[in-house]
Amino acid sequence: MNPRAPVYPRLAQGKAWDEMTVTWTSGYGINEAEPFVELRSKGGDTIRYPAGTLTFERGSMCGAPARTVGWRDPGYIHTSFLTELWPNALYIYKLGHRLFNGTTIWSQEYRFRASPYPGQKSVQRVVIFGDMGKGEADGSSEYNDFQPGSLNTTSQLIQDLNNIDIVFHIGDICYANGYLSQWDQFTAQIEPIASTVPYMIASGNHERDWPGTGSFYGSMDSGGECGVLTETMFYVPAENRAKFWYRTDYGMFRFCIADTEHDWREGTEQYKFTENCLASVDRQKQPWLIFLAHRVLGYSSCLYYAVEGSFEEPMGRESLQKLWQRYKVDIAMFGHVHNYERTCPIYQNICTSKEKHYYTGSLNGTIHVVAGGAGASLSEFSGIETSWSMYRDYDHGFVKLTALDHSNLLFEYKKSQDGKVYDSFRISRDYRDILACTVDSCPSTTLAS
Repeated sequence: MNPRAPVYPRLAQGKAWDEMTVTWTSGYGINEAEPFVELRSKGGDTIRYPAGTLTFERGSMCGAPARTVGWRDPGYIHTSFLTELWPNALYIYKLGHRLFNGTTIWSQEYRFRASPYPGQKSVQRVVIFGDMGKGEADGSSEYNDFQPGSLNTTSQLIQDLNNIDIVFHIGDICYANGYLSQWDQFTAQIEPIASTVPYMIASGNHERDWPGTGSFYGSMDSGGECGVLTETMFYVPAENRAKFWYRTDYGMFRFCIADTEHDWREGTEQYKFTENCLASVDRQKQPWLIFLAHRVLGYSSCLYYAVEGSFEEPMGRESLQKLWQRYKVDIAMFGHVHNYERTCPIYQNICTSKEKHYYTGSLNGTIHVVAGGAGASLSEFSGIETSWSMYRDYDHGFVKLTALDHSNLLFEYKKSQDGKVYDSFRISRDYRDILACTVDSCPSTTLAS
Protein backbone atom coordinates (compact mmCIF):
# COMPACT_ATOMS: atom_id res chain seq x y z
CA MET A 1 0.00 0.00 0.00
CA ASN A 2 1.35 3.43 -0.98
CA PRO A 3 1.07 5.87 1.96
CA ARG A 4 1.43 8.81 -0.43
CA ALA A 5 -1.44 7.77 -2.73
CA PRO A 6 -4.44 10.11 -3.26
CA VAL A 7 -7.14 9.78 -0.59
CA TYR A 8 -10.30 11.36 0.86
CA PRO A 9 -11.95 13.07 -2.15
CA ARG A 10 -14.31 15.92 -1.21
CA LEU A 11 -16.83 17.08 -3.79
CA ALA A 12 -18.16 20.65 -3.81
CA GLN A 13 -20.20 22.74 -6.18
CA GLY A 14 -18.21 25.11 -8.35
CA LYS A 15 -19.07 28.70 -9.21
CA ALA A 16 -21.25 27.55 -12.12
CA TRP A 17 -24.17 25.15 -11.70
CA ASP A 18 -22.64 22.69 -14.20
CA GLU A 19 -19.25 22.57 -12.45
CA MET A 20 -18.20 20.11 -9.75
CA THR A 21 -14.93 20.39 -7.87
CA VAL A 22 -12.94 17.54 -6.36
CA THR A 23 -10.44 18.20 -3.57
CA TRP A 24 -8.19 15.46 -2.17
CA THR A 25 -5.02 14.82 -0.17
CA SER A 26 -1.80 13.12 -1.27
CA GLY A 27 1.91 12.94 -0.56
CA TYR A 28 2.93 14.12 -4.03
CA GLY A 29 4.02 17.70 -4.66
CA ILE A 30 4.16 19.40 -8.04
CA ASN A 31 7.90 18.71 -8.28
CA GLU A 32 7.22 14.96 -8.39
CA ALA A 33 3.92 14.44 -10.19
CA GLU A 34 1.05 16.01 -12.11
CA PRO A 35 -2.31 15.58 -10.34
CA PHE A 36 -5.51 15.07 -12.33
CA VAL A 37 -9.01 13.60 -12.26
CA GLU A 38 -10.14 11.07 -14.84
CA LEU A 39 -13.89 11.38 -15.47
CA ARG A 40 -16.33 9.44 -17.59
CA SER A 41 -20.08 9.25 -17.90
CA LYS A 42 -21.91 5.99 -18.41
CA GLY A 43 -21.19 5.01 -21.99
CA GLY A 44 -19.31 8.26 -22.60
CA ASP A 45 -15.74 9.27 -23.34
CA THR A 46 -13.08 9.56 -20.65
CA ILE A 47 -11.82 13.09 -19.97
CA ARG A 48 -8.83 14.15 -17.88
CA TYR A 49 -9.04 17.37 -15.87
CA PRO A 50 -5.85 18.87 -14.38
CA ALA A 51 -5.69 19.84 -10.72
CA GLY A 52 -4.03 22.61 -8.77
CA THR A 53 -1.94 21.95 -5.67
CA LEU A 54 -1.72 23.76 -2.34
CA THR A 55 0.10 23.19 0.92
CA PHE A 56 1.21 25.28 3.89
CA GLU A 57 4.02 25.42 6.42
CA ARG A 58 4.27 25.64 10.17
CA GLY A 59 4.80 29.39 9.86
CA SER A 60 1.37 29.72 8.22
CA MET A 61 -0.22 28.87 11.56
CA CYS A 62 -1.08 31.76 13.86
CA GLY A 63 -0.19 30.25 17.22
CA ALA A 64 -0.07 27.23 19.51
CA PRO A 65 -0.84 24.38 19.43
CA ALA A 66 -1.11 24.49 15.62
CA ARG A 67 2.39 25.97 15.36
CA THR A 68 3.91 23.79 18.11
CA VAL A 69 2.84 20.38 19.46
CA GLY A 70 -0.18 20.16 17.15
CA TRP A 71 1.76 20.68 13.94
CA ARG A 72 1.97 17.91 11.39
CA ASP A 73 2.96 18.24 7.76
CA PRO A 74 -0.36 18.25 5.85
CA GLY A 75 1.04 16.78 2.64
CA TYR A 76 -0.50 18.28 -0.49
CA ILE A 77 -4.08 19.33 -1.19
CA HIS A 78 -5.29 19.17 -4.79
CA THR A 79 -8.42 20.59 -6.42
CA SER A 80 -9.74 19.88 -9.90
CA PHE A 81 -12.63 21.65 -11.64
CA LEU A 82 -14.92 19.36 -13.64
CA THR A 83 -16.81 21.57 -16.09
CA GLU A 84 -19.73 21.45 -18.53
CA LEU A 85 -21.44 18.56 -16.75
CA TRP A 86 -24.84 17.36 -17.88
CA PRO A 87 -27.59 17.95 -15.26
CA ASN A 88 -28.31 14.92 -13.07
CA ALA A 89 -25.98 12.72 -15.12
CA LEU A 90 -24.08 9.96 -13.31
CA TYR A 91 -20.29 10.26 -13.55
CA ILE A 92 -17.50 7.88 -12.54
CA TYR A 93 -14.15 9.34 -11.52
CA LYS A 94 -10.80 8.49 -10.03
CA LEU A 95 -7.85 10.53 -8.83
CA GLY A 96 -4.46 10.23 -10.47
CA HIS A 97 -0.87 11.40 -10.09
CA ARG A 98 1.41 10.96 -13.10
CA LEU A 99 4.96 10.74 -11.78
CA PHE A 100 7.74 12.22 -13.86
CA ASN A 101 9.20 8.72 -14.35
CA GLY A 102 6.06 7.81 -16.33
CA THR A 103 4.29 5.85 -13.58
CA THR A 104 0.70 6.78 -12.65
CA ILE A 105 -0.62 6.42 -9.10
CA TRP A 106 -4.38 5.85 -8.97
CA SER A 107 -7.10 6.03 -6.36
CA GLN A 108 -10.09 3.73 -6.37
CA GLU A 109 -13.10 4.64 -8.52
CA TYR A 110 -15.84 6.89 -7.14
CA ARG A 111 -19.10 8.18 -8.58
CA PHE A 112 -21.36 11.21 -8.26
CA ARG A 113 -24.45 12.66 -9.89
CA ALA A 114 -24.12 16.14 -11.40
CA SER A 115 -26.23 18.98 -10.01
CA PRO A 116 -29.59 19.97 -11.51
CA TYR A 117 -29.73 23.22 -13.44
CA PRO A 118 -31.23 26.29 -11.66
CA GLY A 119 -34.99 25.95 -11.62
CA GLN A 120 -35.03 22.31 -12.70
CA LYS A 121 -38.16 20.49 -11.54
CA SER A 122 -37.03 17.28 -9.88
CA VAL A 123 -37.04 15.98 -6.32
CA GLN A 124 -34.05 17.60 -4.56
CA ARG A 125 -32.90 16.46 -1.11
CA VAL A 126 -30.61 18.53 1.09
CA VAL A 127 -29.08 17.64 4.48
CA ILE A 128 -27.99 20.47 6.81
CA PHE A 129 -26.25 20.37 10.21
CA GLY A 130 -23.48 21.99 12.20
CA ASP A 131 -20.88 21.08 14.81
CA MET A 132 -20.40 17.40 13.96
CA GLY A 133 -16.73 16.74 14.63
CA LYS A 134 -15.29 13.25 14.50
CA GLY A 135 -15.00 10.15 16.65
CA GLU A 136 -12.95 7.00 17.11
CA ALA A 137 -14.84 4.02 15.69
CA ASP A 138 -13.05 1.62 18.06
CA GLY A 139 -13.68 3.79 21.12
CA SER A 140 -10.01 4.62 21.71
CA SER A 141 -8.99 7.81 23.46
CA GLU A 142 -8.22 10.93 21.44
CA TYR A 143 -7.60 14.63 21.92
CA ASN A 144 -10.77 16.75 22.01
CA ASP A 145 -13.01 13.73 22.50
CA PHE A 146 -16.27 15.63 23.02
CA GLN A 147 -18.31 14.82 19.92
CA PRO A 148 -20.28 11.76 21.07
CA GLY A 149 -22.93 12.00 18.35
CA SER A 150 -20.56 12.34 15.41
CA LEU A 151 -20.28 8.68 14.42
CA ASN A 152 -24.05 8.16 14.67
CA THR A 153 -24.72 11.14 12.40
CA THR A 154 -22.12 9.97 9.89
CA SER A 155 -23.55 6.45 9.94
CA GLN A 156 -27.11 7.66 9.33
CA LEU A 157 -26.03 9.80 6.38
CA ILE A 158 -24.11 6.91 4.82
CA GLN A 159 -27.11 4.59 5.24
CA ASP A 160 -29.42 7.11 3.56
CA LEU A 161 -26.94 8.31 0.94
CA ASN A 162 -29.12 7.20 -1.98
CA ASN A 163 -31.71 9.70 -0.75
CA ILE A 164 -29.34 12.67 -0.29
CA ASP A 165 -28.25 15.03 -3.07
CA ILE A 166 -26.11 17.64 -1.29
CA VAL A 167 -24.84 18.25 2.27
CA PHE A 168 -24.20 21.52 4.13
CA HIS A 169 -21.99 21.33 7.24
CA ILE A 170 -22.42 24.82 8.69
CA GLY A 171 -19.33 25.32 10.81
CA ASP A 172 -17.33 23.65 13.57
CA ILE A 173 -16.19 21.02 11.14
CA CYS A 174 -13.85 18.63 12.98
CA TYR A 175 -12.74 20.41 16.19
CA ALA A 176 -9.07 19.82 15.45
CA ASN A 177 -8.36 23.02 17.39
CA GLY A 178 -4.75 23.15 16.26
CA TYR A 179 -3.98 19.40 16.13
CA LEU A 180 -3.67 19.04 12.39
CA SER A 181 -3.77 15.25 12.08
CA GLN A 182 -7.42 15.36 13.11
CA TRP A 183 -8.33 16.90 9.76
CA ASP A 184 -7.18 13.67 8.09
CA GLN A 185 -9.21 11.70 10.61
CA PHE A 186 -12.30 13.75 9.79
CA THR A 187 -11.92 13.61 6.01
CA ALA A 188 -11.47 9.84 6.29
CA GLN A 189 -14.67 9.60 8.35
CA ILE A 190 -16.80 11.51 5.85
CA GLU A 191 -15.20 10.04 2.70
CA PRO A 192 -18.19 7.81 1.81
CA ILE A 193 -20.40 10.92 1.88
CA ALA A 194 -18.12 13.64 0.51
CA SER A 195 -16.86 11.48 -2.37
CA THR A 196 -20.45 10.90 -3.56
CA VAL A 197 -22.39 14.15 -3.03
CA PRO A 198 -21.26 17.80 -2.73
CA TYR A 199 -20.11 18.47 0.84
CA MET A 200 -20.44 22.22 1.33
CA ILE A 201 -19.13 23.87 4.49
CA ALA A 202 -19.37 27.14 6.40
CA SER A 203 -16.74 28.64 8.68
CA GLY A 204 -17.19 28.49 12.46
CA ASN A 205 -15.33 29.70 15.51
CA HIS A 206 -13.33 26.47 15.82
CA GLU A 207 -12.03 26.97 12.28
CA ARG A 208 -11.28 30.69 12.17
CA ASP A 209 -11.05 32.54 15.48
CA TRP A 210 -7.67 33.76 16.70
CA PRO A 211 -6.69 37.16 18.19
CA GLY A 212 -5.20 39.72 15.84
CA THR A 213 -5.89 37.81 12.61
CA GLY A 214 -8.94 39.66 11.31
CA SER A 215 -11.60 37.40 12.77
CA PHE A 216 -14.68 39.20 14.11
CA TYR A 217 -14.26 37.52 17.50
CA GLY A 218 -10.99 37.52 19.41
CA SER A 219 -11.24 34.04 20.91
CA MET A 220 -8.59 31.32 20.55
CA ASP A 221 -11.08 28.65 19.49
CA SER A 222 -9.21 27.63 16.32
CA GLY A 223 -6.14 26.54 18.28
CA GLY A 224 -3.93 28.70 16.07
CA GLU A 225 -5.31 27.45 12.73
CA CYS A 226 -6.94 30.84 11.99
CA GLY A 227 -8.83 29.47 8.99
CA VAL A 228 -5.83 28.17 7.05
CA LEU A 229 -6.81 24.50 7.33
CA THR A 230 -10.44 25.11 6.39
CA GLU A 231 -9.60 27.27 3.40
CA THR A 232 -7.13 24.67 2.12
CA MET A 233 -8.80 21.34 2.94
CA PHE A 234 -12.22 22.25 1.49
CA TYR A 235 -13.26 24.22 -1.58
CA VAL A 236 -16.15 26.68 -1.52
CA PRO A 237 -17.24 28.90 -4.45
CA ALA A 238 -16.36 32.14 -2.67
CA GLU A 239 -14.81 35.12 -4.45
CA ASN A 240 -12.10 35.16 -1.78
CA ARG A 241 -11.59 31.97 0.20
CA ALA A 242 -10.27 33.94 3.18
CA LYS A 243 -13.73 35.52 3.31
CA PHE A 244 -15.88 32.45 3.61
CA TRP A 245 -19.23 33.78 2.44
CA TYR A 246 -20.68 32.49 -0.81
CA ARG A 247 -23.83 31.54 -2.66
CA THR A 248 -24.70 28.34 -4.45
CA ASP A 249 -27.69 27.23 -6.50
CA TYR A 250 -29.06 23.72 -6.50
CA GLY A 251 -32.09 23.22 -8.72
CA MET A 252 -35.05 24.93 -7.05
CA PHE A 253 -32.90 26.12 -4.09
CA ARG A 254 -30.79 29.26 -3.63
CA PHE A 255 -28.45 29.04 -0.63
CA CYS A 256 -26.80 32.16 0.82
CA ILE A 257 -24.01 31.10 3.19
CA ALA A 258 -22.68 33.69 5.63
CA ASP A 259 -19.36 33.73 7.49
CA THR A 260 -20.16 34.66 11.08
CA GLU A 261 -16.45 34.92 11.94
CA HIS A 262 -16.26 38.07 9.82
CA ASP A 263 -18.35 41.20 10.38
CA TRP A 264 -21.86 40.82 8.92
CA ARG A 265 -23.34 44.13 10.08
CA GLU A 266 -24.92 46.76 7.86
CA GLY A 267 -22.37 48.64 5.76
CA THR A 268 -19.85 45.80 5.64
CA GLU A 269 -18.67 43.92 2.57
CA GLN A 270 -20.42 40.79 3.80
CA TYR A 271 -23.73 42.59 4.34
CA LYS A 272 -23.62 43.81 0.74
CA PHE A 273 -22.92 40.26 -0.43
CA THR A 274 -25.85 38.92 1.61
CA GLU A 275 -28.29 41.44 0.18
CA ASN A 276 -27.10 40.76 -3.36
CA CYS A 277 -27.40 37.01 -2.86
CA LEU A 278 -30.96 37.31 -1.56
CA ALA A 279 -32.05 39.95 -4.07
CA SER A 280 -30.66 38.37 -7.23
CA VAL A 281 -32.54 35.07 -7.19
CA ASP A 282 -35.43 34.46 -9.60
CA ARG A 283 -38.07 33.09 -7.23
CA GLN A 284 -40.17 31.77 -10.10
CA LYS A 285 -37.33 29.38 -10.96
CA GLN A 286 -35.85 29.00 -7.48
CA PRO A 287 -38.64 29.52 -4.95
CA TRP A 288 -36.80 28.07 -1.94
CA LEU A 289 -34.50 30.71 -0.45
CA ILE A 290 -32.34 29.46 2.44
CA PHE A 291 -29.90 31.47 4.62
CA LEU A 292 -27.15 29.49 6.39
CA ALA A 293 -24.58 30.56 8.99
CA HIS A 294 -22.67 29.11 11.92
CA ARG A 295 -23.39 31.34 14.92
CA VAL A 296 -27.04 31.97 15.71
CA LEU A 297 -27.88 35.28 14.04
CA GLY A 298 -31.59 34.60 14.54
CA TYR A 299 -33.22 32.96 17.56
CA SER A 300 -32.10 30.38 20.14
CA SER A 301 -33.38 29.45 23.60
CA CYS A 302 -30.08 27.94 24.72
CA LEU A 303 -28.95 28.78 28.24
CA TYR A 304 -25.88 30.75 27.11
CA TYR A 305 -27.85 33.17 24.93
CA ALA A 306 -30.62 33.44 27.52
CA VAL A 307 -28.16 34.48 30.24
CA GLU A 308 -26.87 37.15 27.85
CA GLY A 309 -30.47 38.27 27.45
CA SER A 310 -30.25 38.32 23.67
CA PHE A 311 -31.45 34.83 22.67
CA GLU A 312 -29.07 35.23 19.71
CA GLU A 313 -25.60 36.39 18.77
CA PRO A 314 -25.68 40.09 19.80
CA MET A 315 -26.46 42.34 16.81
CA GLY A 316 -27.39 39.31 14.71
CA ARG A 317 -31.05 39.58 13.75
CA GLU A 318 -31.03 43.32 14.41
CA SER A 319 -28.62 43.62 11.49
CA LEU A 320 -30.10 41.05 9.12
CA GLN A 321 -33.82 40.62 9.77
CA LYS A 322 -34.86 43.40 7.42
CA LEU A 323 -33.04 41.57 4.61
CA TRP A 324 -34.67 38.25 5.50
CA GLN A 325 -38.07 39.96 5.52
CA ARG A 326 -37.60 42.13 2.44
CA TYR A 327 -36.46 39.21 0.29
CA LYS A 328 -38.75 36.65 1.95
CA VAL A 329 -36.21 34.12 3.15
CA ASP A 330 -38.03 30.87 3.85
CA ILE A 331 -35.67 29.37 6.42
CA ALA A 332 -32.61 30.70 8.27
CA MET A 333 -30.54 27.90 9.75
CA PHE A 334 -27.66 27.99 12.22
CA GLY A 335 -25.24 25.79 14.16
CA HIS A 336 -22.97 26.73 17.11
CA VAL A 337 -25.59 25.76 19.70
CA HIS A 338 -25.49 21.98 20.11
CA ASN A 339 -29.18 21.12 20.06
CA TYR A 340 -32.22 21.44 17.81
CA GLU A 341 -34.80 24.21 17.88
CA ARG A 342 -37.38 25.54 15.43
CA THR A 343 -39.28 28.80 15.64
CA CYS A 344 -42.58 29.94 14.22
CA PRO A 345 -42.40 32.13 11.11
CA ILE A 346 -41.17 35.27 12.84
CA TYR A 347 -40.34 38.91 12.27
CA GLN A 348 -39.23 41.40 14.94
CA ASN A 349 -39.82 38.89 17.76
CA ILE A 350 -43.45 38.38 16.74
CA CYS A 351 -44.82 35.13 15.34
CA THR A 352 -46.57 35.81 12.06
CA SER A 353 -48.31 32.42 12.27
CA LYS A 354 -49.06 29.96 15.08
CA GLU A 355 -49.43 27.05 12.68
CA LYS A 356 -46.91 24.31 13.50
CA HIS A 357 -46.76 21.83 10.65
CA TYR A 358 -48.40 23.08 7.45
CA TYR A 359 -47.87 26.54 5.98
CA THR A 360 -49.80 27.75 2.96
CA GLY A 361 -49.60 31.06 1.15
CA SER A 362 -47.13 33.69 2.30
CA LEU A 363 -45.20 32.97 5.52
CA ASN A 364 -45.00 36.71 6.37
CA GLY A 365 -41.79 35.92 8.24
CA THR A 366 -38.79 33.58 8.33
CA ILE A 367 -38.62 30.23 10.13
CA HIS A 368 -35.42 30.03 12.19
CA VAL A 369 -33.77 26.69 12.94
CA VAL A 370 -30.83 25.75 15.15
CA ALA A 371 -29.31 22.51 13.83
CA GLY A 372 -25.99 22.38 15.68
CA GLY A 373 -26.54 19.01 17.30
CA ALA A 374 -24.77 16.78 14.78
CA GLY A 375 -22.06 15.56 17.12
CA ALA A 376 -20.57 17.83 19.79
CA SER A 377 -21.59 17.68 23.46
CA LEU A 378 -25.11 19.03 23.84
CA SER A 379 -26.04 22.60 24.85
CA GLU A 380 -28.62 23.12 27.58
CA PHE A 381 -31.84 25.02 26.97
CA SER A 382 -32.95 27.88 29.17
CA GLY A 383 -35.92 27.27 31.44
CA ILE A 384 -37.55 30.38 29.98
CA GLU A 385 -40.50 29.58 27.73
CA THR A 386 -40.09 31.84 24.72
CA SER A 387 -43.23 32.58 22.70
CA TRP A 388 -41.52 31.95 19.37
CA SER A 389 -40.03 28.51 20.09
CA MET A 390 -42.13 25.79 18.43
CA TYR A 391 -40.02 22.68 18.99
CA ARG A 392 -36.90 21.88 21.03
CA ASP A 393 -34.82 18.72 21.22
CA TYR A 394 -31.87 18.07 23.51
CA ASP A 395 -30.31 15.37 21.38
CA HIS A 396 -28.07 14.80 18.37
CA GLY A 397 -29.63 15.13 14.94
CA PHE A 398 -29.72 16.81 11.54
CA VAL A 399 -32.16 18.49 9.16
CA LYS A 400 -33.33 17.30 5.76
CA LEU A 401 -35.07 19.53 3.21
CA THR A 402 -36.90 17.98 0.26
CA ALA A 403 -38.09 20.20 -2.58
CA LEU A 404 -40.91 18.19 -4.11
CA ASP A 405 -41.59 20.82 -6.78
CA HIS A 406 -41.77 24.62 -7.14
CA SER A 407 -44.75 24.80 -4.75
CA ASN A 408 -44.01 22.22 -2.04
CA LEU A 409 -41.12 21.97 0.42
CA LEU A 410 -40.82 19.31 3.15
CA PHE A 411 -38.70 19.97 6.26
CA GLU A 412 -37.68 17.07 8.53
CA TYR A 413 -35.58 16.87 11.69
CA LYS A 414 -34.07 13.42 12.24
CA LYS A 415 -32.27 12.07 15.27
CA SER A 416 -28.83 10.60 14.75
CA GLN A 417 -29.47 7.64 17.01
CA ASP A 418 -32.12 6.06 14.77
CA GLY A 419 -32.62 8.26 11.69
CA LYS A 420 -36.33 8.68 12.44
CA VAL A 421 -38.25 11.94 11.94
CA TYR A 422 -39.06 13.77 15.21
CA ASP A 423 -40.19 17.13 13.85
CA SER A 424 -41.45 18.22 10.45
CA PHE A 425 -43.40 20.83 8.56
CA ARG A 426 -44.42 21.53 4.98
CA ILE A 427 -44.69 24.73 2.96
CA SER A 428 -47.18 24.79 0.08
CA ARG A 429 -47.62 27.95 -1.95
CA ASP A 430 -47.96 29.51 -5.36
CA TYR A 431 -45.40 31.86 -6.94
CA ARG A 432 -47.90 34.70 -6.47
CA ASP A 433 -47.60 34.23 -2.69
CA ILE A 434 -43.94 35.26 -2.94
CA LEU A 435 -44.84 38.35 -4.95
CA ALA A 436 -47.41 39.54 -2.40
CA CYS A 437 -46.40 42.34 -0.03
CA THR A 438 -46.09 41.52 3.67
CA VAL A 439 -44.92 43.57 6.63
CA ASP A 440 -41.81 45.52 5.56
CA SER A 441 -41.26 43.33 2.50
CA CYS A 442 -42.27 46.03 0.01
CA PRO A 443 -41.30 49.73 -0.08
CA SER A 444 -43.68 51.88 1.94
CA THR A 445 -45.70 54.45 0.01
CA THR A 446 -47.62 57.55 1.01
CA LEU A 447 -49.94 59.96 -0.81
CA ALA A 448 -47.03 62.39 -0.94
CA SER A 449 -44.87 59.92 -2.84
